[in-house]
Amino acid sequence: MTTLTIKTEKEEVIAAVKALLREFKVAFEEKEEKPYDPEFVAMIKESEQQIKEGKTVKYEPGTNLWDLVDTK
Repeated sequence: MTTLTIKTEKEEVIAAVKALLREFKVAFEEKEEKPYDPEFVAMIKESEQQIKEGKTVKYEPGTNLWDLVDTK
């Protein structure tokens, strides 16, 4: 068995490749891959929301960063 990976976002290319594979009676599986872990994306979105709400900490040079970490 041979596995081919086709990387494109162009729907017309995807449709053409699928049609070609069906015409040749080649079985194929389709799966869309997400480039980032969903948990990581959720953390980033939460952080963006916190920024919008003003929940930020200003860093002053010379400050110990660990003193700014909220360990709740």
